[in-house]
Amino acid sequence: MFKLRRFLKDYKKECIIGPLCKLFEAILELFVPLVMASIIDEGVRKGNTGYVLKMGLVLVLLAAVGLASALVCQYLASKASQGAGTKIRRELFAHINSLSHAELDRLGTPSLITRITYDTNQVQQTVAMGIRLLTRAPFIVVGAMVMAMTINLKMSVIFFAAALLIAITLYFIMTKSIPIFSLMQKKLDKIGLICRENLSGNRVIRAFSKQKSETQRIFDSTDDLAKTAIRVSRLSALLSPVTYSVTDIAIIAIIWFGAINVNNGGGMLSGDIIALVNYMTQILLAMIVVANLIVLITKASASAARINEVFETMPSVKENNHENISICQSDSTPKIEFDDVTFSYGEGDDELENISFKIMRGQTVGIIGGTGSGKSTLISLIPRFYDVVSGCVRVDGKDVADYPFLQLRSQIGIVPQQSILFKGTIKENMRWQNETATEDDIINALKIAQAYEFVEKLPKGIDSFVEQGGKNFSGGQRQRLCIARALAGSPKLLILDDSFSALDFATDAALRKALKQNTSDMTVIIVTQRCSTIKNADLILVLDDGRLAGQGTHDYLFENCETYREICLSQLSEQEVQQ
Repeated sequence: MFKLRRFLKDYKKECIIGPLCKLFEAILELFVPLVMASIIDEGVRKGNTGYVLKMGLVLVLLAAVGLASALVCQYLASKASQGAGTKIRRELFAHINSLSHAELDRLGTPSLITRITYDTNQVQQTVAMGIRLLTRAPFIVVGAMVMAMTINLKMSVIFFAAALLIAITLYFIMTKSIPIFSLMQKKLDKIGLICRENLSGNRVIRAFSKQKSETQRIFDSTDDLAKTAIRVSRLSALLSPVTYSVTDIAIIAIIWFGAINVNNGGGMLSGDIIALVNYMTQILLAMIVVANLIVLITKASASAARINEVFETMPSVKENNHENISICQSDSTPKIEFDDVTFSYGEGDDELENISFKIMRGQTVGIIGGTGSGKSTLISLIPRFYDVVSGCVRVDGKDVADYPFLQLRSQIGIVPQQSILFKGTIKENMRWQNETATEDDIINALKIAQAYEFVEKLPKGIDSFVEQGGKNFSGGQRQRLCIARALAGSPKLLILDDSFSALDFATDAALRKALKQNTSDMTVIIVTQRCSTIKNADLILVLDDGRLAGQGTHDYLFENCETYREICLSQLSEQEVQQ
């Protein structure tokens, strides 16, 4: 929690004035038992009705001023906590977006969602309660003890003994609870993961009739979380009975010994006993508040640790230069060059090993290989989603590590394997890379991507609504819209990562023809499983288990690359391959 104090720097006034208001309320509250004692000893015992009424008005005044002070503190606490929570979410979201793919893969989407929502809410709630109660409750405890000492020094020993026993209980429960709350957060992440998988893969689950097994899976996870929550609740449940028991015993002791003192003429009056009982009650209520506050702080500490873990995670791919660099536009300079590139996601075997090739401007290049051969990994190195282990990736003759991210990625249009559209309209999705794209530019991109045919039939055309993830479109329609989105940005380099998989052969052929006719100045990289898709490419790269098995034209590779020949003959007859 201490590491997150920087988010309160703009709320110093609220963090100072708020607790002071609560302290002022606590001071007024400490005077109440003295006024009550005075009413009993000077008013009720002596039959002075006027004095009772006058001191009753004093009690009303103390209550009114205390309420006003509490309301001011409540407002300031809400302002500071909500403001700090907003800042944490914004900075956390910005930091997550600065992380590279490797860190996002490690942390996981469900966990990040939990941290930015539930964990931040826990911290936010603790800030509010801390401003309101963190200073007030201890002050009430200490103040009540001091006031008890002013009434009767010997009787105050009971207060100290009760406070010590309650403090030991709080410390025991706090030390036992913190690890369990951390464990609960991890189990909550697991539930988030299962829910995300089930909601996104609902159709697959229904297709395989796995509803019962998936329901049992979520039941098991929630039961596991419930058992952990019950464990910590049992510990927390000890707070109230122990606190009440200690306090009740202390009140009995006060009344018992106080009565003996009054009967023996030891200097105490009936009002003093009432005042001491009231002070003990105040201590009880303050200790209950402290107990609940400690439980809250314990939860928030676990949440804050998870938030800080994200903030302390630094991107492995760092922007080394923030100023645009000069690049070579000569046709003799390769647009893309891999120079003895080796890459690995971490411990274990290399995903790519000693990859070298050159792609010239305006070329259409196909990348083909078996599942897991490293095709998607290879193209992820071009926009520098990951850094190479050794070797060099160059764009326009410059190492990608020398580029600022914006300059490098603004010239690349990527259509990933998963066709993801964002909630809004088709027009808004088309303007993701180029916000100034005109309707004519968008329509032209849709036509090239073979998407305009179904878009123009929609009631609102390009202003038609797109649901989250593009769920209101078929897989083939989503792929074509994603291709159109990349084309609308007028990229110099277009990367299509297995983006024709949901298209029928006629649409596939029409799309490739349109790309060839309208992207003559654009370098196009097509990752595919279909040899027919890249048959006419200027250059074909064949990957096999992370190695470059061959590169060249279709005819050359069919004759000289056994891996490519096997792929082609597994899909087409030898006569169809040679056509």
